[in-house]
Amino acid sequence: MFEALDITPLIRLRPQPLREVRFVLDGHLGRLAAYLRMLGFDTWYQNHIDDAVLAEISKNEQRILLTRDQGLLKRSTVTHGYWVRATMPREQLREISTRFDLQRMARPFTRCLSCNGLLKSATLDEVTSEVPENAARFYAEFWRCAACGKVFWQGSHYQRMTRLIAETQLTAEAPRA
Repeated sequence: MFEALDITPLIRLRPQPLREVRFVLDGHLGRLAAYLRMLGFDTWYQNHIDDAVLAEISKNEQRILLTRDQGLLKRSTVTHGYWVRATMPREQLREISTRFDLQRMARPFTRCLSCNGLLKSATLDEVTSEVPENAARFYAEFWRCAACGKVFWQGSHYQRMTRLIAETQLTAEAPRA
């Protein structure tokens, strides 16, 4: 009988990466950008940006360039990049999570899904005028983006997001047959 053994935990040289993993994504990967931000990764994304600008951001800010455009990765200024093979956003997240070993570094719900800013805890008194009446009535915990000011709480969408995180991390850790 042939058995496959997963020796991944035994071959790690360090328990933690040497540096912070930061990304810049091209215009084809908007949903992936939101997913990476949801997991807490510093993810620079704007929909309509020139390839030369993306390459410069990657170089100047030491960000890993994720793209579906192989030509973009051929630019001489790109030092760290990856061609995303999957076409569906959830599959892209699984692929990136596995490729860059993101499971250990994820800090879900610490970044704004819209602008990538860091989230800070906020009191109900601070956000009452900015949230729907039902949110103010049923939820006690709120967070505000330090960059754009958007307010977040654990509404009905929170359950779907936590399921997505769990599915992605389980899939990424499971050995492929």
